[in-house]
Amino acid sequence: MTHIARILKDDRPGAALLIMLLAASAVVPFCNLALAEGNPLHLPTYSMTLWGKYLCYALLAVSVDLIWGYLGILSLGHGAFFALGGYAMGMYLMRQIGGRGVYGNPVLPDFMVFLNWKELPWFWHGFQWFWFAALMVVAVPSALAFVFGRFAFRSRVTGVYLSIITQALTYALLLAFFRNEMGFGGNNGLTDFKDILGFSLQEDATRAGLFALSALALAAGYLACRLITASRLGMACTAIRDQESRLRFVGYRVENIKLWVFTFSAALAGIAGALYVPQVGIINPTEFSPLNSIEIVIMVAVGGRASLYGAVAGAILVNAAKSWLTVAFPDAWLFGLGALFVFVTLFLPYGVVGLIRKKGKRS
Repeated sequence: MTHIARILKDDRPGAALLIMLLAASAVVPFCNLALAEGNPLHLPTYSMTLWGKYLCYALLAVSVDLIWGYLGILSLGHGAFFALGGYAMGMYLMRQIGGRGVYGNPVLPDFMVFLNWKELPWFWHGFQWFWFAALMVVAVPSALAFVFGRFAFRSRVTGVYLSIITQALTYALLLAFFRNEMGFGGNNGLTDFKDILGFSLQEDATRAGLFALSALALAAGYLACRLITASRLGMACTAIRDQESRLRFVGYRVENIKLWVFTFSAALAGIAGALYVPQVGIINPTEFSPLNSIEIVIMVAVGGRASLYGAVAGAILVNAAKSWLTVAFPDAWLFGLGALFVFVTLFLPYGVVGLIRKKGKRS
């Protein structure tokens, strides 16, 4: 605890973020559940769920900032790990439906009955248990990241080539999950969830609990990443980002450092996806879209690389802007998002956090 306190003392914005997240995990559910709708401080369930989704994206952005801002790996496929974690949670939620589905089959999900599947595929077994699904939320993205990273980093693939390969990975998964024979619902994905751990997903109390879990998970993820970046491992990561060849020359196993940090980052992305799915009520192959992974990079760039709390700020700003633009300019919101990225790249290379730091030094 003393070590954590010392780190947060040197990271005042991060400490403030943690305090806000802990406060939000209690205050937001209170404003939704305890205050009547006529109360000016009442927070509608829709708004609470929307902010819960933002927090999930913020955790995903933190995972990307860990490898891009501190390790120098620009991943354009991190949405794949997010989606895999989401599918693992979605499979658990589908198994909980049981005989309450449209076709009333107690074992097979509705889409399997519709496609005339006779038995549950082997990889669906075990997802009736929450502990197993929670394990898969972390294990599946981590295993994919470990296998991919082992081959990529040992082959010394770096820079734009690595970025292209990560994007190819998520696109390949997109095409695979679109196929009905894969057993993941095809282009419709998994939806019509009923409850989680026996609690109805339609109840405000369940939604409030999911928001609180999202806030706490973001706080824990941020703290874990801050502990890494403030350690000797973090110093090695920064050295790899700045002068990888020199670090190799002095005897460091650079590929091992990259591999383990990349795998940890994928695990965080999987957790973010698992918290995202029960709040939005659906998971389908579009989550593997390369565009989604690019949006994550934009969030980190807007907030500010190599700050972690900047990634959180960027995720919230970009998603709030996206929510507004899709309503105000439904046919042109993508152009607005692209213009934002170009503007930040040209005029704010260190993001919003960099601008604030610059003004702080001047004053």
